Amino acid sequence: MKRIVLTGGGTAGHVTPNIALLPGLREMGFDISYIGSYEGIEKQLVEEEGIPYYGVATGKLRRYMDLKNLSDPFRVIKGIGEARRLIRKLDPDIVFSKGGFVAVPVILAAKSRKIPIIIHESDMTPGLANRICLPYATRICCNFPETAENLPKEKAVVTGTPIRSELLNGEREKGFAFTGLSEDKPVLMVIGGSLGSVTVNNHVREILPELLKTRQVVHLCGKGNLDPSLEGLEGYRQYEYIKGELPDLFAMADTVISRAGANAICEISSLAKPNLLIPLSAAASRGDQILNAESFRKQGYSLVLQEEDMNAETLLAAIHELDEKKEALRTAMNSSSHVDSSAKILELIRECCR
Repeated sequence: MKRIVLTGGGTAGHVTPNIALLPGLREMGFDISYIGSYEGIEKQLVEEEGIPYYGVATGKLRRYMDLKNLSDPFRVIKGIGEARRLIRKLDPDIVFSKGGFVAVPVILAAKSRKIPIIIHESDMTPGLANRICLPYATRICCNFPETAENLPKEKAVVTGTPIRSELLNGEREKGFAFTGLSEDKPVLMVIGGSLGSVTVNNHVREILPELLKTRQVVHLCGKGNLDPSLEGLEGYRQYEYIKGELPDLFAMADTVISRAGANAICEISSLAKPNLLIPLSAAASRGDQILNAESFRKQGYSLVLQEEDMNAETLLAAIHELDEKKEALRTAMNSSSHVDSSAKILELIRECCR
């Protein structure tokens, strides 16, 4: 039996593509293990899938002043030691990484034992963790042709992002049953990512009185971001995070507002949901979401509102524009050529196995 170690974490976007590969890996007969952080969101998501999970210490480089910038290098060193012991114990034939800083010690440990490594980069430009790991990769999977052009030609493969099959099989009626909303009014779903977005949350809630005149709102606001004062408001439902019911909520939604993380927008595109993207600002990130959103805007898949331009008035105007253009957006997404990303990546894993 071949053995594979999956790694990646920090946000759900660094985990869900790995989870999407599980059925195919099981069908191929792989013994699967996962290495993540001690208590990251990946731990819960992976353990729910019945996969053996191992935690290592991890740190990150922050783009702002924080005392943790002094202690995190020591956590990374500790994590490398832990990852080496785990890789020696698990002895995988291949490692597949979805990125995030937890992946760095795992990749370094795998390279020290000459184990093949496949890295997946969802965004237009690689994040720092993946940039550190790219030289050690056997193959580098990516979403965008523009990304492949800036990677070593012998390693880069445009695969797209694996989409969980269950996401494509949601039932609209179950979504309404779960939320208790009415089937008589359209539904706008707002997704701030697994960690939520305070800025998006606040502006959406500011215009709720106007929105609820013409539609219902399902708001995935992120951990710790519920507003108790809005509980029971007619036509509005808020959740910190949704997993099992997410396919049904997508099936129920007529339009979607989302951040522009690559995994999120690929899922939205695969479902052909008319969408408004609000990318994380360059001031708070490396600007990857801005590039992702611009690519989708150019292809006619999305409308885009920059975070710096967002206020109650501009957000409401953008939602009205989304209503007007939703059929054109849906047509563009349905007309695109969707690659079977999971099948392509699984074949790469088969080819690269030790």
